[in-house]
Amino acid sequence: MQTNDKTYIERLAALAEKNNFIEPSLYERYNVKRGLRNSDGTGVLVGLTNIGEVHGYILDEGERIPDQGRLLYRGIDVWDIVKNFQKEERFGFEEVSYLLVFGQLPTRQELVEFNRLLGENRYLPEGFIEDMILKAPSNDIMNKLARSVLASYSYDKNPDDLSIPNVVRQSIELIARFPVMVAYGYQAKAHYHGNQSLYIHLPQPDLSTAENFLYMIRPDNQYTRLEAELLDLSLVLHAEHGGGNNSTFTVHVVASTGTDIYSVIAAAVGSLKGPKHGGANIKVMEMMEDIKNNVKDWADEDEVKYYLTKILNGEAFDRKGLIYGLGHAVYTLSDPRAVLLKAKAAELAKEKNMEDEFGLYLTIEKVGPELFASIKGSDKILAPNVDFYSGFVYKMLNLPIELYTPIFAIARISGWCAHLLEELISGGRIIRPAYKNVVGKRKYIPLEQR
Repeated sequence: MQTNDKTYIERLAALAEKNNFIEPSLYERYNVKRGLRNSDGTGVLVGLTNIGEVHGYILDEGERIPDQGRLLYRGIDVWDIVKNFQKEERFGFEEVSYLLVFGQLPTRQELVEFNRLLGENRYLPEGFIEDMILKAPSNDIMNKLARSVLASYSYDKNPDDLSIPNVVRQSIELIARFPVMVAYGYQAKAHYHGNQSLYIHLPQPDLSTAENFLYMIRPDNQYTRLEAELLDLSLVLHAEHGGGNNSTFTVHVVASTGTDIYSVIAAAVGSLKGPKHGGANIKVMEMMEDIKNNVKDWADEDEVKYYLTKILNGEAFDRKGLIYGLGHAVYTLSDPRAVLLKAKAAELAKEKNMEDEFGLYLTIEKVGPELFASIKGSDKILAPNVDFYSGFVYKMLNLPIELYTPIFAIARISGWCAHLLEELISGGRIIRPAYKNVVGKRKYIPLEQR
């Protein structure tokens, strides 16, 4: 682009900013729910679901009463799901995927059969790796994943058929192939953009989703049982979070038009890519690195409090005055995902000799809410959310930061497919909310008079 073109683009950008600004007071005047949020921060009720439930408070005559957090998959508390598969020393993501998509827990034989289906469908179509991934590597793996999903349309002999058997078949293929698409997208990025050796390891049909992912991204294919268990737990806890989160709502909106599954899921990937949604744990990790660099003694609670005070006063880190990873839009007293992940993370911290860093997280979890309340003059309850610990978990697994959000997608594909099926079966109407036009009437001015 030439210099004159750049100047013209800047002028057009200024026009775009000027003529797309809406006075904030108008939202209140017309009772518009910005972000589909009520004035008390709760989400506007726009649909019904059988799939996931997020509980964080009790409503009593319009007042929100804080409560312990609960996350239910098809009516079953995720805490019970996790405790049972951990007690039996097996991986849980495949069982959870079956539960979310098909609405009930599988029998032992049904789980064996479902695992076999996933294992057989992990292999990408012939020519896909070379033509769709290696020939067009992306510097952003989420971008590569979205493109891979859309490209899958061209390799499907029946892509537009919205009959439930066909969509179930497509869903199983996508759940199986997401880890492979992400792993190969990462390898292509590392090779073409990072000058690293290229490793293309074929998925193993007998390994779990978590094991396969670690197997494919590591040059030597090696991982410990505890590493795989912790990644599996993270996948379970990120698989579903109700219909109101941005990417799942995107699934409902796009699916309601009657388009194909690949267009729907690619749109959801694009939603999750946004830093306000899927990239939250990256912000936590950036903050933690800043704290580690500025606090000499991580075990000194007073020193940690001193630096957190600077962060809250907007004098350190990104100057936003926030402690990332504390607090949630729905959960109040606790985020069950954070509680479960924290317990398992403690085990791996010991194995990895990272207990000092884990202790820093515990200190921030302890003193952060107290400092926030005193400095901000707020009575908002701040408990650690899942993002507070998930980034640390991925770091202990030696996963590069650019894989954090794609791993979220590997987990959430199960919930997305479940909601897609629910929309196809129970939706029936295209989702079309209303927008009020707030610009006055204007006359057309002939070209020669402008």
